[in-house]
Amino acid sequence: MIKDILNELRISILATVSLAILLCGVYPMVVWLLSQGIFPDKANGSLVTVKEQIVGSSLLAQRFEGLNYFHPRPSVAGAGYNAANSGGSNLGPTSQKLIDQVKERIAVYRTENNLAQDILIPADAVTASGSGLDPDISVKNALLQAGRVATARGFTEKTVRNMIASRTEGRDLAFLGEPRVNVLMLNLDLDGIK
Repeated sequence: MIKDILNELRISILATVSLAILLCGVYPMVVWLLSQGIFPDKANGSLVTVKEQIVGSSLLAQRFEGLNYFHPRPSVAGAGYNAANSGGSNLGPTSQKLIDQVKERIAVYRTENNLAQDILIPADAVTASGSGLDPDISVKNALLQAGRVATARGFTEKTVRNMIASRTEGRDLAFLGEPRVNVLMLNLDLDGIK
């Protein structure tokens, strides 16, 4: 009986150690090597550098303030755009708090972009994404901000609209989602124009 227990214990320990080596060492190393070899940019966080300085990630929104920048979706991640505290507000469509927030954001968006009351505001301009860190905005949202950005930077609106068009990404797999614009990349393009 003791011999059977010791045999079972030996098998259990060997299985645990073998699986630990395989699943905690070999498998992660293979995945890491493959990802570094096949798509190192994405595997390392899609970091964006300007003059050898990391300025952000194309996968995460960050705060842009001022009239001369395109603004991302609102964020409820921590104090805003905090990747360590990613998450939504968990407020439902019948929540009075959410309704009040959206009404306030609509008013600010209209005022900031000098929009008439009859212009429909895209949902992504006044609602946070599920993560609070969505790096993209809809093309309509970008186009509604184009006039403000052009005026603040002294550009023609056509120039800014062309930049939006050049940064517009299509639907994933040609049918999933909507066309979108990456805010960080668009703002970096604007900063690159002298």
